[in-house]
Amino acid sequence: MISVCILTLNEEAPLAECLASVRWSSDIVVFDSFSTDRTVEIATSAGARVLQRAFDNYSAQRNAALNVPFRHPWVLMLDADERVSPGLRDEMLDAVVAASRDTVLFRVRRKDMFLGRWLRRSSGYPTWFPRLMRPGQVRVERAINEEVVPQGRVCWLKNHLAHHPFSKGVAFWLERHNRYSTMEAEELMRETRAPMRWSGFFSRDPVVRRKCLKQLAYRLPCRPALVFVYLYFLRLGFLDGVPGWHYCRLRSMYEHMIDLKVRELRMARAGESGSSCLS
Repeated sequence: MISVCILTLNEEAPLAECLASVRWSSDIVVFDSFSTDRTVEIATSAGARVLQRAFDNYSAQRNAALNVPFRHPWVLMLDADERVSPGLRDEMLDAVVAASRDTVLFRVRRKDMFLGRWLRRSSGYPTWFPRLMRPGQVRVERAINEEVVPQGRVCWLKNHLAHHPFSKGVAFWLERHNRYSTMEAEELMRETRAPMRWSGFFSRDPVVRRKCLKQLAYRLPCRPALVFVYLYFLRLGFLDGVPGWHYCRLRSMYEHMIDLKVRELRMARAGESGSSCLS
């Protein structure tokens, strides 16, 4: 009824738990980016099919994964640090049976875990992620923090994915977000040239509203400090205790990295423009 596709790159630490949470599916595909650790071994030992493609960017990788010949009409797209609860499993199986023919995508919320605690407030919860979809009826855009564009009806699920972004340690989170911030800065350079779609702030779709808020936030001064104030005080992140304090500081640091890299890109492009004028 539902196939599962897990994107991986050196995910030996979290993969086994992710695979265990979806063992109810008869078709599990690990779409790997040529891992150099035990990722492939763990996947094959669990009975998953392993396919490999060199990584270029996140949207291209997900679009390629959606072209895999799956055995079932619905695909649950996961990251290796996500876990499917029994409640979400049952809800998804019921949902695809009852889904209308024009329904192509289900969105789900995540519970972000850090230092043994759900970051209910400091993570910006609830954020909706496109995870259960019909291949051929959706396409993925944006190289980082991808956006799934459906060609049909979208529905929302009540149960949650458990997300463990620190399952490979804080050092890996920092390393990964260093890469993310570079890609995000490049995307930001393109997006800030586009006009704001103010009508999106009044959309009934929470994903559209979040996208508009993000576009507005990228245009504000002192954005890293504002992100901290928003998550820690306005969203009551301080109620998440010590994990919330540390997470809000990490998020602010990540936004600061993006801003610095945007400035670096602008200076580099201004220098290129000045050189071309002199030539």
